[in-house]
Amino acid sequence: MAEGKVTSLHVARRAGVSQSAVSRVFSGASASEQTVRKVRKAAEHLGYRPNPLARAMITGKSKIIGLVVAYLDNQFYPLALEHLSNALQEQGYHVLVFMAPNDEAAVEKVVHDLMDYQVAGIITASVGMTNDLTQRCTDAGIPVVMFNRGQDGSGISSVTSANVAGGAQIADFLVAGGHTRIAHIAGWEGSSTGRDRQRGFTDRLAHHAMESVAIIDGHFDREIAAQATRDIMAGPQPADAIFVGNDHMAFAVMDTLRSELGLSVPDDVSVVGYDDVPLAAWAAYDLTTLRQPLVRMVEATVDTLLAKITDAARPAQKIEIEGPLILRGSAKIPEGWTA
Repeated sequence: MAEGKVTSLHVARRAGVSQSAVSRVFSGASASEQTVRKVRKAAEHLGYRPNPLARAMITGKSKIIGLVVAYLDNQFYPLALEHLSNALQEQGYHVLVFMAPNDEAAVEKVVHDLMDYQVAGIITASVGMTNDLTQRCTDAGIPVVMFNRGQDGSGISSVTSANVAGGAQIADFLVAGGHTRIAHIAGWEGSSTGRDRQRGFTDRLAHHAMESVAIIDGHFDREIAAQATRDIMAGPQPADAIFVGNDHMAFAVMDTLRSELGLSVPDDVSVVGYDDVPLAAWAAYDLTTLRQPLVRMVEATVDTLLAKITDAARPAQKIEIEGPLILRGSAKIPEGWTA
């Protein structure tokens, strides 16, 4: 073929088989060894590559998974996308990544675009979906799994760390460290992860007959977290410990405390984050943080999605996986606790 695009019909003619036989070979369907050899030899000679999108348009099925993420500023999400992509590729799926801010109209447009690509399934990371949009995916036979986010009453499977338990564990740690003025810079209240971490934290403080001196919604944003730190430390009860809703904000909190306010971490203020991104272990931060079990969360997400692709009637699952508190130098370590 010197000119024009090579098609499956050209391959079929050269191999001496039907066009449907070529389709079976490249879709992984049943075909004799002799047919497979002839088709692949002809395809290699002609330089033919099957078009998975075109095949999806014809069959209504694809080996493509759509990944939707709201933002990549938080170092946790590039890692999550890398692990999710690798895990799906190992299962023979291609990955299509879309960015969508946490806005109903933007998310709806992205999901509609993914449906146009005839994706086999969708994973949303840090993105919410309306019940109407969920129903449309269900009607189209496209399963959805939410990663690091839940949505009660949506009928969507979700995989998160055990956020309530994690928040409670951090409260126990700070109280045991002798802190009496504990503040919380929470994650975005519009997200289940932010709300659950805050609920676990404040409920456990109440169990200790304590309450936060301040709770501020940090919106998972560095600049907002930095301003929240200024407000907390300028208030009537400056904090002696701050639990921050994720590491991304915690780094801003530490920078503000040390570089701007001239305070020592942890001598003046203990800081605890949530996620345990690689930067948390750097000597510049040495951040005590609740580790999200990323590998197990990814495995559970992929297993749940592929099971739903295989069995559309499979009920939705809400999976929560506990992670450990990683002790480093940003917080006073209570007597008896070991790093």
